Amino acid sequence: MEGATLTQPLEGPHQPIRQAAIWRAPWPAIALGALAVAALVGFLAFPTYPTYDSFYALLWGRNVLHLHLPDLHVYRGPTEHPLAIGFGAVVSLFGQGGARLVVLGSIASFVALVAGVYRVARLCFGPVVGVIAGLLMLTRFFDGNLAAQGYLDLSYVALIVWALALELARPRRGAAVLVLLAAAGLLRPDAWVLSGAYWLWCDWPRRGEGEGAGAEAARRRLAHLALAALAPVLWMTFDAIVTGDPLHSLHATAELAQELERTQGLSAVVGSVWSFGVRIDHLPVVIGVLIGIPLAVWLAPRRTVKLLAALALLVGVFLAEGAVGASVVSRYLMGAAAVALPFCALTLGGWALLERSPVRTVWMAGALALVVYGALETTSSFNLTSLRNQIAYREDFHRGLAQALASPGVRSTLHRCPLLSLPNNKLIPDARWILGGFGQHNIVARSEARSLAERGDPRLQQRILARSVAVYPLGAAVFYEAIVDVGDDPLDQVPIAGFRRIYTSQFYAVYARC
Repeated sequence: MEGATLTQPLEGPHQPIRQAAIWRAPWPAIALGALAVAALVGFLAFPTYPTYDSFYALLWGRNVLHLHLPDLHVYRGPTEHPLAIGFGAVVSLFGQGGARLVVLGSIASFVALVAGVYRVARLCFGPVVGVIAGLLMLTRFFDGNLAAQGYLDLSYVALIVWALALELARPRRGAAVLVLLAAAGLLRPDAWVLSGAYWLWCDWPRRGEGEGAGAEAARRRLAHLALAALAPVLWMTFDAIVTGDPLHSLHATAELAQELERTQGLSAVVGSVWSFGVRIDHLPVVIGVLIGIPLAVWLAPRRTVKLLAALALLVGVFLAEGAVGASVVSRYLMGAAAVALPFCALTLGGWALLERSPVRTVWMAGALALVVYGALETTSSFNLTSLRNQIAYREDFHRGLAQALASPGVRSTLHRCPLLSLPNNKLIPDARWILGGFGQHNIVARSEARSLAERGDPRLQQRILARSVAVYPLGAAVFYEAIVDVGDDPLDQVPIAGFRRIYTSQFYAVYARC
């Protein structure tokens, strides 16, 4: 028995706790099926479109499908993610519907993430805590909102959480865990550190290993090392083939982070762990996590070690990346925020593990108080209308741009005058995807042209001024698609003198000189 008087003895570090016959019913599978159906209904009822990085993964995937090398040197291009590009190649087979399939993949990843968090918490602390952890994950609207916009991060987080679940279910499982971490490592380099750490944990020589097993153990370690190194090797090989620089992703990401002023000093990065954690999980949950960690060490120290190690590694990687100059954005802490949820769930439901006692009664009262605080905080801060509008805007903006570019006047003008300018980089992947075969170098950003002219190269600006079609977001779209980053100049939103308006809608106006 570990650390306290429990309703059931914990006989092994990873044996699930049986608390009542009802938990032997297939409720988890039923709940997962219901969640999947609800997610599919939401996907169909509220059609949304991918965000910036995901659209580029689609475009680059389409290039690969057509046996063309993707152009990774685009203006303010995102970091490429090899696995996302592979997925983009597959879904691009479905034409314009591929964009919606990217969103479906992200929503499916969110469903898998909810199931993974439940599984991790159940393996560590039993079914009651598992259910609470799954519900906490399901109600993280930060994650759900990103899923509805097709962000790649959900797939990355789901993979690392399920890798943790597999390891908790069977210690030193090896290959299966490393395969999931390798897949995660082809979406974000953070997982490279997790793969390396897991390889050391799984294959470090253990006391009592006989000499006869030496050759077999060595082969196993080499096989696992190959899996641990798979993601960085494939990523750098991809970069080398496409750009000639195996470290292109590292260099390009650092340069873009500096250009957009997304870098921070070490002290600011450390502070962002708290602010981002509160943004993703909300303050009551973060408080529950801080209380739950010592409770977990008290109740089940052996079960808590790997969960704490995974959380520490994810936070450590976030801090290290920020300290060396990578972008510091809240999405990069989503993995740590998800892995932390079982600790909050233990704070809320861990009393069910104890025998009846004054400690159990006090714990129940404290958990109830935290639930009430969480409900009040959510009620005061959550705005369903705002969330619905934010999701709807992404649909409206993309469809509005598609309608603008497909209108007869704009289409005929583009055939005569095939240079399309947009205010900045934000709408370029959308426009390239919508226009299909339209040459990627014929879609340019006015902010890039202005920047080049300020540095002594006015050729792109002269091409735009002489003969082009120019798109201008209107209304709310301005603050989502035009003036959003450092360096975006409102003057790029002013119609160019001598251009005539050829199209207007709620979200876009199109001008041309042709």
